[in-house]
Amino acid sequence: MAFDIGEVISYFEMCMEEGVNLQRGMNFRLGTTYSVILMSERPGAPYEDYTEDEGRTLIYEGHDVINQKGGPDPKEVDQPMYNPSGTLAQNGKFYAAAEQFKAGSPPEIVKVYEKIRSGIWTYNGYFRLVDAWLEEIKSRKVFKFKLELIENQKEIDSEELTVIDHPRVIPSWVKREVWKRDQGKCALCGSGDNLHFDHIIPYSKGGSSRDPKNIQLLCARHNLKKSDTIQ
Repeated sequence: MAFDIGEVISYFEMCMEEGVNLQRGMNFRLGTTYSVILMSERPGAPYEDYTEDEGRTLIYEGHDVINQKGGPDPKEVDQPMYNPSGTLAQNGKFYAAAEQFKAGSPPEIVKVYEKIRSGIWTYNGYFRLVDAWLEEIKSRKVFKFKLELIENQKEIDSEELTVIDHPRVIPSWVKREVWKRDQGKCALCGSGDNLHFDHIIPYSKGGSSRDPKNIQLLCARHNLKKSDTIQ
């Protein structure tokens, strides 16, 4: 199974793709050659993830300490670099990988999935982890990670990945609005299976990723049929 960027998937399909039951948002080296992160820009999301530069750049927030009975409020203490055992926490592993990249090592490759609503996810593609830092927010230290979209997804796996219309990430608010407008169905045939967020006017021909009027839901059949043509 290989997803196209913008493809709408279920939690089960995402876990099947990665071969594990994804229970946390940060998963360093989950695959043999890549890491996996789960992001969300939904209102009320526990972390402040956001995209920049027409979706080509993702700023991902590190994760808090585990919420334990009798323990501190996770939102009132520093995000951890290390586990209680002294090993690197997920924050620490991603941070170390970013530092190694800045020192001249190849970047960590990261697959990104985005939660749109309960049970509904989209695949956002492969990114490179290029930077990491700590920010002082409300008197505590919070990790921030900068990831840049790999424009040619075939660089990762030329046999399995297919480059579709334009690989930039559609903003979360646009996805939510389009999902509500199209009622979670293909705009052309009404199918609710194998859906993708599609640019009506391709980005390469001047279409916007930030205008819900230029984004529609299409099933896989109509998405492939449309290809790079303007309808």
